[in-house]
Amino acid sequence: MFRKKSTSQEIKQRARRSLNGRISNQTKSYVVDTSAIINKFLSRLIKKGLRGKLIIPNAVMAELENLANKGREEGFLGLEEIAKLHNYKQIKIYFSGLRPTEMQIRFAKSGEIDALIRETAQKNNAILITADLVQAKSSQAYGIKVIFLKPKFKKKKKFWFWRTFSPRKTKNN
Repeated sequence: MFRKKSTSQEIKQRARRSLNGRISNQTKSYVVDTSAIINKFLSRLIKKGLRGKLIIPNAVMAELENLANKGREEGFLGLEEIAKLHNYKQIKIYFSGLRPTEMQIRFAKSGEIDALIRETAQKNNAILITADLVQAKSSQAYGIKVIFLKPKFKKKKKFWFWRTFSPRKTKNN
């Protein structure tokens, strides 16, 4: 019997089922991923009760600095978010782990930077906070506890009015 091929969306939905985004009010250690910083999840989590030690891997800082140096908005937003974290008294911020090597930067799309972030979580026996589905599932496979926060994508508005009432191009135009 043949199984129907799953779409990419269906595969991602199944992968999210075993992940949770719940936090506890207990004091714990957390390692944060670049995706969670860029999506501004940390401030919200702290307001919801996140307490304890927040470890920001140096690999994450390097990634944000690289994005900012390239003029990308995500880099500046991430660095701003980290700067704001120093104002919260319920958490202590630490920076830990190795900065990525040139080879790891070159192979970042293959998961080299994510591996450094997971390594920091493992070494500190910490819970990883991420908005990256692949990072969350990989971390789970390595036995690392994960808080997965699904990023909210802004849907593009469909301008049906203009499509309906604007003149259509013809072959002669």
